Amino acid sequence: MISTFLVLAIGTCLTNSLVPEKEKDPNYWREQAQQTLKNALGLQKLNTNVAKNVIMFLGDGMGVSTVTAARILKGQLHHNPGEETRLEMDKFPFVALSKTYNTNAQVPDSAGTATAYLCGVKANEGTVGVSAATQRTQCNTTQGNEVTSILRWAKDAGKSVGIVTTTRVNHATPSAAYAHSADRDWYSDNEMPPEALSQGCKDIAYQLMHNIKNIDVIMGGGRKYMYPKNRTDVEYEVDEKARGTRLDGLDLIHIWKSFKPRHKHSHFVWNRTELLALDPFTVDYLLGLFEPGDMQYELNRNNVTDPSLSEMVEVAIKILKKNPKGFFLLVEGGRIDHGHHEGKAKQALHEVVEMDQAIGQAGTMTSLEDTLTVVTADHSHVFTFGGYTPRGNSIFGLAPMVSDTDKKPFTAILYGNGPGYKVVGGERENVSMVDYAHNNYQAQSAVPLRHETHGGEDVAVFAKGPMAHLLHGVHEQNYIPHVMAYAACIGANLDHCAWASSAGSPAPGLLLLLMALLPLSDLF
Repeated sequence: MISTFLVLAIGTCLTNSLVPEKEKDPNYWREQAQQTLKNALGLQKLNTNVAKNVIMFLGDGMGVSTVTAARILKGQLHHNPGEETRLEMDKFPFVALSKTYNTNAQVPDSAGTATAYLCGVKANEGTVGVSAATQRTQCNTTQGNEVTSILRWAKDAGKSVGIVTTTRVNHATPSAAYAHSADRDWYSDNEMPPEALSQGCKDIAYQLMHNIKNIDVIMGGGRKYMYPKNRTDVEYEVDEKARGTRLDGLDLIHIWKSFKPRHKHSHFVWNRTELLALDPFTVDYLLGLFEPGDMQYELNRNNVTDPSLSEMVEVAIKILKKNPKGFFLLVEGGRIDHGHHEGKAKQALHEVVEMDQAIGQAGTMTSLEDTLTVVTADHSHVFTFGGYTPRGNSIFGLAPMVSDTDKKPFTAILYGNGPGYKVVGGERENVSMVDYAHNNYQAQSAVPLRHETHGGEDVAVFAKGPMAHLLHGVHEQNYIPHVMAYAACIGANLDHCAWASSAGSPAPGLLLLLMALLPLSDLF
């Protein structure tokens, strides 16, 4: 039951809230609904072309509540109330739900989920590019249980391939595209136990350079894992934490360069200036490592040294699309997850807004006719917002009432657990006494933890382009790469591709179905 006090407080606040004048006219809503209906009816003609290109955007930790809050933030950044705003992913015609559990975990991690949505096989928590027969940290359970990813399938089919992330390039999400590791934390050999090294397992950075030697574009953070132990970083010369980590003495950047054919144009860059100075149309291979570890949050980004996710995506597509056979590109907004883990909702949501801008950028550079674009998350977080806030309330603002229990105000955004739990004088902290709009403000949580946890609910999958309609209901997460591969005629399931001689041709499986169902007079 809601108390009389709360009803009065909410009613007063909502009465005083801003209602856009056009929304007071019922015809506004009727016309909007009719246009949406018209658009939906147009979807009855399915896009069954072959996907020449496939782009996957992965918002790490981007649960449905995060999507909604980011939508509001995007609108408010443009001086609108926010709720009515449309993210780029909101414009995609097909939406599904993905079940995110790992084979051994109800609430998953980013490694097991990455194996699912990239390799098509569900796996154990903490493992990448291996089946559930591999146990975390157990090197000797790896051999024979490796599974390959859609990036490998695309490369084997002659397509160009790329990885762009705001985390380390050897972090959980990107590593499942090329590595097979019993532990996601084996970034370099420095992080591996002696037993694993003695049994022949290789660290993830090493695998990035050796497993698929001709990945066309790699961009993100993670420089320190590529260099020998204590090698000074090119950017942070006095920071010991930024120094090289490798115990084997290898210079993986040099090895990357040595693997590239002499007649090809290969470029390693470490800052935004170098990246934007490139002519993408003359670049064959690009390795961009812009930070020793993860890249900076978008709100903290140095505009001189670090490119935005949108800028990296633009350069990547310009390089990859030169291949007449098309490309596969994995793009990760990886620091959404980190913002949530730290209880810093403002950082997390601005990461989503930047990824959404990158989605729009990719859309302007590709065609619905030959490019399948999928946007999804690996898992959710225990992030929520509520409190009967009025229309247009700052997404980072206070609820319109105080608690009817401790008589203190509270922010609309809260976490189920995490570092924002604070007790002052034996009571919940009074948030009106702190700067809750600060970039690094840690929203209050119900349970104290150093790091907030993932959430276990389903996440959304948005899709547009060829065969996007195959993402349409509630699916196991490992179904996603099978759809992408089917649409692109790559991987193992190629029976339907016998007649698909070029991008834009209809999927032959549908032609065969029509021939079976319709009389000849209707076909010719």
